[in-house]
Amino acid sequence: MIIFLLVGVLIFSVYAFVTKKLTLSGAIAAAVVGSSITIGFQLFGLLLLALFFFSSNIFSALKRKQIKEIEEITEKGDRRDAMQVMANGGVAAILSVFYLLFPSPLIICGFVASLAAANADTWASEIGAFSKNQPFHLLKWRQVPPGTSGAITALGSAAAFAGSFIIVVFAIFFWWGSHYNSHLLLMALIVAGFIGNLFDTLLGALCQVVYRCPVCGLETERKIHCDELTERTYGVKWINNDMVNIGCTIVGAIGGIGAGWLLL
Repeated sequence: MIIFLLVGVLIFSVYAFVTKKLTLSGAIAAAVVGSSITIGFQLFGLLLLALFFFSSNIFSALKRKQIKEIEEITEKGDRRDAMQVMANGGVAAILSVFYLLFPSPLIICGFVASLAAANADTWASEIGAFSKNQPFHLLKWRQVPPGTSGAITALGSAAAFAGSFIIVVFAIFFWWGSHYNSHLLLMALIVAGFIGNLFDTLLGALCQVVYRCPVCGLETERKIHCDELTERTYGVKWINNDMVNIGCTIVGAIGGIGAGWLLL
């Protein structure tokens, strides 16, 4: 069974590279993450990972009509590289290895909540791009262009909750459907995933590095804009969007483990 799943992970990684969903480094990272989750959590874990990946790509495809404006601000495009893959799935992969060595329902909770946080953050970004209102920056306390890190919209926040919800619902069905506390665990893990997304937004607002283009004056995550080197305006130099996403999944995992400790 596991052999077939691992072969499926490999085939999927190649497919994602060929269809330009992932770069070569991203495809390799996806194979590592997928294999780790398969070995640790087998079919259920792989299904949750697939749900995250495919739903994210569907919404990303729908967002392309606004991609030009957002691409001017964000550091990377839709084709994910190794760092982006690890930022979203690395914590889940590490927890999968831990579960293989030290099987515990608490680690399952952490795994689920980490993916819920990653999915919440991705849905917030992808669906939030359709908001008719400009995003509101939590630190600058004003509206900013779409794609700006540290900003939220009502639509994006609702999407974040829905993204966490869909992952957790499937996880409850897979692992705790008949558990007497499953309804409480459902809500707790959804909240853990949503809080991970909220931490992502706050960290992005407070610490993520932002540059300014000397030509057009646009604030951006890119180090080169208008064919010129941009100038850092604020934020910690080594904290980019990938680091913020890692923080998101770590906080989600911690919240999930805490929820499991209280309810299981």
